[in-house]
Amino acid sequence: MENHQKEVEKRYIKDIKSADTWSVFKIITDFVRGFDELGELGPSVTIFGSARLTKKHKYYKITQKLSQKISDRGFNIITGGGPGIMEAANSGVNIDKGLVESIGLNIDLPFEQTLNEHTSKSLTFDYFFSRKVMLVKYSLAYVVMPGGFGTMDELFESLTLVQTKKLSGVRIFLVGVEFFQPLVDFIRGTMLKEGVVTESDLDLFVLTDDLDEVVESIYSSITEQIEEIRSLKLENTTYYRTLLEFVEKSKKN
Repeated sequence: MENHQKEVEKRYIKDIKSADTWSVFKIITDFVRGFDELGELGPSVTIFGSARLTKKHKYYKITQKLSQKISDRGFNIITGGGPGIMEAANSGVNIDKGLVESIGLNIDLPFEQTLNEHTSKSLTFDYFFSRKVMLVKYSLAYVVMPGGFGTMDELFESLTLVQTKKLSGVRIFLVGVEFFQPLVDFIRGTMLKEGVVTESDLDLFVLTDDLDEVVESIYSSITEQIEEIRSLKLENTTYYRTLLEFVEKSKKN
């Protein structure tokens, strides 16, 4: 394990500090594998959160319960594939029925990150940015559970993409009022006050502990997604067809 950690550290340093052309091909490989494996997915929800919270932690249990509720409504669950909150989200999916996917998008790190065993589909990436693209590209909602620097990075990246209209129709939920309230207070009391965000930016996310509210809001957003795709005249895309199939299947059930 220690030797592997050192090898990963050396590889990252080499890739970042050098002008190695081969690194470009490794990056392309990350993207190609992601597009190939995930391109046919139906409606999915990405759940972000800490790798450090154990099975005994309340947010682990909440995540597991929420993941079950979301996947029971027919949505695939996508996570970063690691332990903690990611494991909780993947383990909440009943993959034995074969109706939805429990997806783990792992990254090779010198510490902390190992692929959990509760996935039906998994990929391991070399680079954070290519992995992050896959985490957001194929989901119609992001649920952000409590976490550290990595989770905050994923949260603000998602908010920026929606704020700048690089993504549309996507819902973002912060689950864990006790944990996130100080952050929301900072955004409202300092960032908004200083004029670096606007009042409308505060509508880009929902802070809640109501798991059913999250599930119902995600489900209702499908209509918005369909209308958005139509407005862009992208009815021939695979994603559009999967959304329509999902809605028709839901009506039959």
